[in-house]
Amino acid sequence: MAAADPFLDMPLNLHTQDLYGVRTRIRRSLRANLPRFHGTFLDIGCGVQPYRPLITAEPSRVTQYLGMDLEQNAVQGYHKVTPELVWDGRTIPLPDASVDCGMATEVLEHCPDPGAVLREAHRVLRPNGVLFISVPFLWPLHDVPYDEYRYTPFALERIARTAGFAQVELRPMGGWDASLAQMLGLWVIRRPMPAWKRGLLKRLTLPVVRQLLKHDHVPDPRSGPMITGIAGIIVK
Repeated sequence: MAAADPFLDMPLNLHTQDLYGVRTRIRRSLRANLPRFHGTFLDIGCGVQPYRPLITAEPSRVTQYLGMDLEQNAVQGYHKVTPELVWDGRTIPLPDASVDCGMATEVLEHCPDPGAVLREAHRVLRPNGVLFISVPFLWPLHDVPYDEYRYTPFALERIARTAGFAQVELRPMGGWDASLAQMLGLWVIRRPMPAWKRGLLKRLTLPVVRQLLKHDHVPDPRSGPMITGIAGIIVK
């Protein structure tokens, strides 16, 4: 039996409590926006291109996928991937108005100047082009020392509009219950502890994590909630 894809069909089990919630919410948000993707699609900071099969299948109408990453990220993760484009983290090596849509998933928190990156994305998008973005809010330091920011929905909208995007449709990916589930999962999987203790605690936390995610309500960010992350579409 083939192993479950860790991005597209990750199961919730003893060993995935740290990643299941965030990957499920990103995938869900991305799926909801597939009908808006068409033509040439640019994946900014594509990494191992985990969402490529999703983006290039119906109901998406993408005809050309362009993965773009830093040169040192050309081979990484659990399999080898060579992106179609290499960039310097700031300037996109494409002409103006040359792509129809794209995404920057879990990328902007690593950009020292996120406004510059979004301005470049705006430049290469055609009129009415859409860009899917997601960023973490409640997440450990990662890819140290290249972890730069955590964004509120209000700051991210301001940066996107300042970069020239006319329409911003961003929502939290999880509320109070999902946030607690995420912290429990991260704690039990990643906190240093003896293996016997981790094994015991994972069995105790799994049903709690499952119930919290099942009953989570994504709140209006203006109510001042705890959130797990942010995802959505910005439109040129």
